[in-house]
Order: sequence, then C-alpha cells, then structure tokens
Amino acid sequence: MGKIVSRFAPSPTGFLHIGGARTALFSWLLARSKGGEFRLRIEDTDRERSTDEATRAIIDSMRWLGLDHDGEIVHQSARADRHNEVIDQMIAAGHAYYCQCSKEDVDAMREKAMAEGGKPKYDGTCRDRGLTSGVVRLKAPQAGATAFRDMVKGPIVVANAEMDDMILRRTDGSPTYNLAVVVDDHDMGVTSVLRGDDHVNNTPRQILIYQAMNWDVPEFGHVPMILGPDKKKLSKRHGALSVMEYEKMGYLPEAVCNYLARLGWSSGDQELFTMDEMQALFNPDNLGASPSVFDLTKFEWVNGQYMQKADPDRLAGMLCDFLAREVGEEEAAKVDRATFARIAPLLQPRAKSVVHMLEQARPFIVDAQFLHYDETAVQQHLTAETKPLLEEIAGRMEGLGEFTEPSLEALHKQFIEDHGIKFKAIAQPIRVAIIGTTQSPGLFETMAVLGREQTLARLRRAVSL
Repeated sequence: MGKIVSRFAPSPTGFLHIGGARTALFSWLLARSKGGEFRLRIEDTDRERSTDEATRAIIDSMRWLGLDHDGEIVHQSARADRHNEVIDQMIAAGHAYYCQCSKEDVDAMREKAMAEGGKPKYDGTCRDRGLTSGVVRLKAPQAGATAFRDMVKGPIVVANAEMDDMILRRTDGSPTYNLAVVVDDHDMGVTSVLRGDDHVNNTPRQILIYQAMNWDVPEFGHVPMILGPDKKKLSKRHGALSVMEYEKMGYLPEAVCNYLARLGWSSGDQELFTMDEMQALFNPDNLGASPSVFDLTKFEWVNGQYMQKADPDRLAGMLCDFLAREVGEEEAAKVDRATFARIAPLLQPRAKSVVHMLEQARPFIVDAQFLHYDETAVQQHLTAETKPLLEEIAGRMEGLGEFTEPSLEALHKQFIEDHGIKFKAIAQPIRVAIIGTTQSPGLFETMAVLGREQTLARLRRAVSL
C-alpha cells in the first residue's frame, strides 16, 4: 500500500460525543502515524435531521481536540449527482437493476424466507425483468463469499447467499447510505476505514459495490463501543457528553485525547502520552477487540496529570476566558492574565480541571473586604488566643523590606521563636485569615502571590471578625 488516507465521516444529526471523538482520534492516528492524510466528510444526506449547528459543533470539536484534517471538508449532500452517476454506470454494466416490488411485497418475501428457515431478504423477483424505473438494487453475487481482514477483529467472512440485493437508489432518486459512502471514499482516495463496530455489517455490502465498480477495496477496521462502569451502553449518566461539554467543564484537549486513546488502545503499560508520542507509537494491531469501560474517576486523574504539567501562562489565559464566560468581559478584565499566571502554579498540584482551578483561585482574586470566610473555620481558628498573634504578625509584615517567600518564612520563623510556640499554632489561623478556609497552597507562597497589601488587609479583617 502507498500513502495511507483515512477519514472521519460523522452525521450532523447531533453533536460529536465521546464515542465518535475516539473513532476520529483513532482514524487520525492511523494516518498521522504513517505520514498519511486524514480527511473529514460530513454525511449530511439526512436533510430532515441534519443541522448546520451540529455541523459547526463537529468541526469545532475536531479543532479543539487538535485533530486537523487535510484538504477541504467534503459534504456528502453536495455529491448526489456523482452518486447517481455511479449508479447509472452500474446499471449499464449489469451490476444493478430496477425493482418495482412494493414494501408489502418485500415484507412478504422476508416472512416467507424466515418461515422456511432462511435469511429474511429480498428474493430477486425483479433481478432479470429488465425494468426501466423503480428503485435501483445491486445485482449481488449469489454464490461464494465476501471476505476481508478487519484491522481490529481479524478475518471476517460472509456468505453472499446471506446478503440480498440491497437498494442503491430510492424511488425519489436519492442514493442510499452504503452507495454514497463507497463512492465518496473512493473519490477521496481513502485507503483505510477505521470506524465503530456498528458498521461491521455494512462492510461486506460495501465491498460488493467496490467490486462491481472494479475499484480498489480499502482496509477496514471496526472498534468496539464504549461502555459505562455498569457495562451497559455509555450514556449521559456515565459521562457520555458532547466533546464541547468537556471543554466547558475545563478539561484539557490533550488529556481528553490521551484518555480516549487508552480506551481501546495500548502501548505497553504506559498511561500518559503526548500527541506526538501517540503518533509515533500508534499501531492498529494494538487496538482491543473488546468493549472499553469509561471511568470518570480515571478520566479526571488523567486530566489532573496534564493540569500539573501545563504551562501556567496557558492556564492563566484559560482562567481569564472561563471567568469572562461567568461574569462578563468587563468584570473579568479586573483580573489580569499576569495575576492568574502567578496563582496557577500554586493550584496546579491539586486542580482537576480549569473550572476546578478557577474555584480554587477565587480567594486570590477578590478584595479582602469581599473574602468569604468559612464559619466553622472562623470559630475554630480565629479565637481570642490567636487574634493577637495575627495582629502582631501583621505589624511585623508592615516593616518587612521584601515581601517574598524567603523573607516571609524568615519572619514567621523568628516570630515562633520569640513566642516559644510551634508553627502549627499559627498556621491554620493565618490560613483562615488570608484564604477563608483551612485548605490552601503553602502559606508563604500564598502570601507572596496575594502581595503585602491584600495579606495585611485580610489579616486585619480576620482579627476584627
């Protein structure tokens, strides 16, 4: 085989969900791992259910995930003339024929076949009648078998006698799905089709069309579905959301791709992969033939790993964007990117997502007078014994030359020596005073990021509570 050309061909009857995104990722990796091309086709022939909004959402999702495509996006609905041209060629070559059997006729044929212990299928009544109108059916071979080696499932063989003469063109002149897919894949130069295993039954039928047209047959692979933790079909209650919902929830696209890749593909025991590593290591031979289970806890862990490694400035930009979505551009502009860039490194070790990080960052970005205090923490730690200590610490901070982590650490070390106490005696009171709760990053890092003015204002407000 020469250059590999793979494709992703979603139908815009809904948004791109996590299962479709995984299929797109595997198809993208199949091409990129071999230096090939990855094409995108929108299968929008169902005009009643297809929407422009869903089309835009699919394209946005692919862009967000970093799954770039080669060439122009192909819209299947714009190619009906080409599809019909191929059907006419098949009729002229004797590989297709007109059929005028009604739906009731065909239903009766199928019932009769089942009663006789056979496959419920069309019996070929019009196959040799030489009609010139009606639906158009494929004149499929009646003997032998159609075989292919599935990249995931291995060899698959289907007896031709089990397949009927499928319809290629409906009475209204519209081509059927199986015909359109084959023509589009051929014209786009697709050499490798990796898709969900809900299509595995279509593949032998599509191969018959390739053979009728004397076209090269691509290689096929069918990945199994993703299941929920209860081993049932993945649904919204398991986390089967649209891709852009994960963006709104603050997940990083590279983490989403990493997690999806590991749902059905492996390379040794490695869990975390950069996009470059996935491209270098991907091999369809390592795709699993059994369904994978979506684990939201594992997903969050993977995202947390990427949050820890992310560039703080990039996270700062995302925090600015998420804050603007929440409170509006004008209000969000009061917190600049540089401020978030100082805050982010403190929060990266524990942040599960950008949304989670923004929640953790709130105490850092409000003025001291608006800081929310946890009532239980206040009662427990801001006591008559600790408030004088906080007041004295604030006084010492006022005279501090540089307001840095080392200078703050030295100040507190001297303070506890002077009072003959342990650091834990003041740690939680300080934490509650400057953050409002008993949980925060390191105290000296936190104070350095808050700055002298805010730290002092918070300490003194806490003393007055």
